[in-house]
Parts: sequence; structure tokens; C-alpha cells
Amino acid sequence: MKFEQYAISRKIKDSLRELSFVKPTDIQYKAIPSILKGEDVLAIAQTGTGKTAAFAIPAINILYTQKRSSSFKGVRCVVMEPTRELVIQTARNFQLIGKYTNISILGLFGGVEQDPQIAKLKKGVDVLIATPGRLFDLISQGYVDLRALQLLILDEADHMLDLGFIDDIRQLIRYLPQKRQTLFFSATINPEIKKLAYSLVHKPVRIQISPKDPVSKNVDHYVSFIQKDDKRFFLEQCIKNNAEHKILVFVRTKVRAERVKKAMGRVEIQAETIHGDKEQKERSAIMRKFSSGEIKVLIATDISARGIDIANISFVVNYDLPDIPENYVHRIGRTGRGTKRGNALSFCSTEEKEILSEIETFLGTPITIISLDKYQYQETIESSHAVTHDMQALLRDVESFEEIARKKAKSKKKK
Repeated sequence: MKFEQYAISRKIKDSLRELSFVKPTDIQYKAIPSILKGEDVLAIAQTGTGKTAAFAIPAINILYTQKRSSSFKGVRCVVMEPTRELVIQTARNFQLIGKYTNISILGLFGGVEQDPQIAKLKKGVDVLIATPGRLFDLISQGYVDLRALQLLILDEADHMLDLGFIDDIRQLIRYLPQKRQTLFFSATINPEIKKLAYSLVHKPVRIQISPKDPVSKNVDHYVSFIQKDDKRFFLEQCIKNNAEHKILVFVRTKVRAERVKKAMGRVEIQAETIHGDKEQKERSAIMRKFSSGEIKVLIATDISARGIDIANISFVVNYDLPDIPENYVHRIGRTGRGTKRGNALSFCSTEEKEILSEIETFLGTPITIISLDKYQYQETIESSHAVTHDMQALLRDVESFEEIARKKAKSKKKK
């Protein structure tokens, strides 16, 4: 079945054609008809399968065909996202799909001035895409009217629970009309998520895509056993061997992200970092540079994994393995999206072998090992520009020490 055959507005079909959307993905094929019928949906689908379009296409069609009155000043649809980056990406997708409609779309997140957001809310908004923090802040100030809400969409629900938003979500329900359509999308599911989902939806259509395979089949997975202090040499080699490709590197902490960036800088590799300590303006600028290819290497923490929806990322490198196996899925979901192929390369130190085992159990399959003998391992380290840089720094230190010693000796002689 093609999008041309769906019972959706011609204006939406025109935008889909411009976006080269011809045939729906599995999640789109299964979710769109149920959403168009007005049914609640509980969908479990791996990252990179087209989840956003699966709810954006029918949501825009519902709102466009059920026009609001000019006096309406509330919100008709809320899409909740766990991160600012996901709000931006989802809002952009809604805008592209609804390009030829008059649907108003607002991305709402913290870290920026709220006055421009409030001004738009006062005029009434069809689709409000928001992070919980800023949404509840403006609700408490009385700027968000949800009394006539038609659609509630929870995206990346598992990650929202990881970030501790469950109480915020439950609080939100108090402001919503009982008669509404609820769509619940998540890449993974566990008992807590299932409990939350069934407390929100009413007789939902349950959709589960590839339940035995939580990751895209378009991604090839590899692991190399590398000691923690040597990882920078192997990352340097990976980047230089794939200089024309976009590479997304995941580390465990913000401090580690900055250290890895400095290590790459010492070997003349330009990289940027994205994490929670950066201001929104800076984060947006970095994402634009990475998207355009101005920078090829982006170093991120797990908090950013769900918010990076950039085309043509060839490699995801797990510089540090994630503490939670599910986060491996979300990390590598940034590559191999749609019909494109991608690669996931993990560096596993001795301390991380137990984590690797947990990840392989979660995936249900072992990850292909790239074996390195002692000669190959040592050659990678010795061929690194970092070794030359460190040696030069050491020689400078020696020269400096000798110069100080000479000056001291000269001063002593004068005395």
C-alpha cells in the first residue's frame, strides 16, 4: 500500500511526496489506520523505524479535517518528548508533513526565553510539542489551556521514565479531558512502562514491531577489547580511516565528553560535544554543524541519544559502554535509519565485560568481535599522532627543566 491510497488530505499527500515518502514503514502501516479511526494506540517499535511520521501524519490529518474556530485559544494536541533536541526534531517533522496545511505547531522547551512561547500560546496552538519541565511551568502560570485537548501523544515513553518524569505525566492527566485519543510510543517496554501505558490508554490497539529484535537490521555491530586509557588511540584511528563519514561517539559522563574532545583536538581532529551543561543556543548551533557536515565528529552523553535525528550518520562509537543495556539500542538507533546501513563499534575495557554480556543478552545475539593481536594493538598506539604530541610535550618539559637548572647554576656561580 502507498501513501497515495490512504484516506488523508491531498495537502498532506503533496508534502509526503516532496519528502519522498512513497510506502509506509511497518510501524506506519500498522499505526496510521488505527489512529485515523480515533483509536488509542500502544506502539512498541525500535528507533529509526519511522515512529514520528507514524503519529504525525494521522494527527495532522485529524486536526486539519476538524477545523478549529477562530475564537479557540487552547491546545488541541500535545506531544511529550524527553529532551529539547527531540522537541526540535519532532516539531520540524510536523512542520514538513503539515507544510501545506494551516496547522500551527509550537516547540516548547526550557533554556530559552518563555515570552515568545507565551505569545504564541495566547493565540491558540494546534500541536504543542514539549518537554515536561517547561510544559508544567507554563501550565502552572496559566498559559496553557488543555481543556479541549483532542490528542495526547507520549513519545519515547521509556526514556521519560528513565529521566524521572512519571510523576509529571500523571500530574498532566489531571488537566486533560477524559474524552481524548491517546497514543503511546516507546522503543522498549518493561512492567513499569506497561503499567503507565494502560493507565493512560483506553482499549488500545497494541502494535509491536520486531519484538525479538530490538535493533535495526540495517546496523552491523562490532566490539573491540581495548583498555580504558588506550581508547583515544583507537577512536583516532576510526575517525581518520573514515574521514568523510559522520561519526557519533557516546561516552558516559559530561566530563568524559570534554576530555575525549580535547584528546581528539591534540591529534588535529575537530569534534564537538553535546550534553546537559550546554546552553540551548550552543546545542542548536552544534546540531546544525553536525547535520550540515561542517563537523564530522560529535561526542554525546546518553541524555542526548534520543534527541539526535541526523541523516547519514555512518558510525556510532560506544567509547564507553552504556550502564543500561536498553541505552545501547537508543545509541545505535542514530545510525542505519530508514533504508540506510550503519555501523556500531564498541570499545570494551576489562571493567566493562560484564556490561557487554548484559547487552548481548538483551539483544539476544553476540556482537561480532574485531580481534587485535598484540602487534596490531601496539602499532595502533605507536602510529597515533597523540604519541608524537606527548613525546614533543615531554621533550619541551625536559628542555624547560634543563633551562631552569642552567639558570640556577649560573646564579649560584655569580654568588
